[in-house]
Amino acid sequence: MKKTYSIEVDCANCANLMEETTKKVNGVANATVNFMTQKMIVEFDEGADEKGTMKEVLKACKKVEPDCEIEL
Repeated sequence: MKKTYSIEVDCANCANLMEETTKKVNGVANATVNFMTQKMIVEFDEGADEKGTMKEVLKACKKVEPDCEIEL
């Protein structure tokens, strides 16, 4: 399953780092972060808990950019 989230990210480099970080979270099959549109597209592994996975994604992204926000 794929879902699109609104995201607040300050620069293109941070968006790239957040994308790479998100791909490493358990339950995420693939992820794309677009700085220009301020959107994150996450493809979840089969049977993954979407809400739990996105909480872990947010935690991981805050390590890259502490003031980032993802509209869950």
